[in-house]
Amino acid sequence: MRYMLMMHAPRGDGDWQVNAWTPEELRAHIGFMKTINLELIASGEWVDAQGLAMPAEARVVRAGQDGKPVVTDGPFAESKEFLAGFWILDVPTTERAYEIASRISTAPGKGGTPLHMPVEVRQVMSAPPTEA
Repeated sequence: MRYMLMMHAPRGDGDWQVNAWTPEELRAHIGFMKTINLELIASGEWVDAQGLAMPAEARVVRAGQDGKPVVTDGPFAESKEFLAGFWILDVPTTERAYEIASRISTAPGKGGTPLHMPVEVRQVMSAPPTEA
């Protein structure tokens, strides 16, 4: 079963307070994520994972009346958190997806303290078969 794990980060100042982290703290955080990814690759559960740009860089796109893209900087859902990154995993059970999400939630932040950021877990659904 495939699951998408989405890490939600607090907005804080500077969108996530990352700007206040020392280079060592940032390296520790990224190193933690790389270690998890390497373990998931080794176990055969990793499909993809990516960090995302800050919310200030996000855009909403809709089709205009002429079918051309209309790009705006919102509106976005009102939230104190934003999506910081995601993993797509292929795991045997929902419980395994929860175990991995729980571990991801402990990524170190400022001072090495675990962030305990929420990680949303959702099954990736496939499209129904199409007739040829």
